[in-house]
Amino acid sequence: MPKTKASSTPKVRKSPTAKYQPTREEIAVRAYEIYLERGCTPGNELEDWTRAERELLEKSQKPRRKPAPKSLAA
Repeated sequence: MPKTKASSTPKVRKSPTAKYQPTREEIAVRAYEIYLERGCTPGNELEDWTRAERELLEKSQKPRRKPAPKSLAA
């Protein structure tokens, strides 16, 4: 029986502490929502973008709650 060679390509695994990075589309959608909240006044595009990015990053760092177990007595 021929010997099989172990794969030389290392497997890449994301660490559990890997940081979430929002996509450009997610940031753009949130920035647009902020723009609408401000009454659609122009001139604050960069501020809206950075606020949207910051909010999405902060939201991703909050621990997520697990759903409560379903009751067997129904």
